Amino acid sequence: MSDPLDTVFAALADPTRRAILSMLLEDDMAVTDVAEPFQMSLAAISKHLVILTRAGLITQEKRGRVKWCKLEPDALRSASVWMQGFGQFEPVHLDAFERFLRQELDAAQDTGIGDTD
Repeated sequence: MSDPLDTVFAALADPTRRAILSMLLEDDMAVTDVAEPFQMSLAAISKHLVILTRAGLITQEKRGRVKWCKLEPDALRSASVWMQGFGQFEPVHLDAFERFLRQELDAAQDTGIGDTD
């Protein structure tokens, strides 16, 4: 995908990736900590992290021997601005988006999403 906005929305389309973003709202996390709540391999989580990184939604950096993930909210801002362009909708605020991501994570955990690779 060449359009950055397409890449952001494609990354947000997956419930596992939305759950990861929700987790990163709290603080930076090591990749192994990101993977912990999911019933999938570290390799599968790494693929999700690559997609989030390519979309600009997170950054990854190595600190010592550990790879860390950090939320990058500016990519969400571009999606929010685009959605606000539709006048019939209420303005999308990042606080509301954060609540949405938290609800998605809770729902994913309640329904067992992420139980397989």
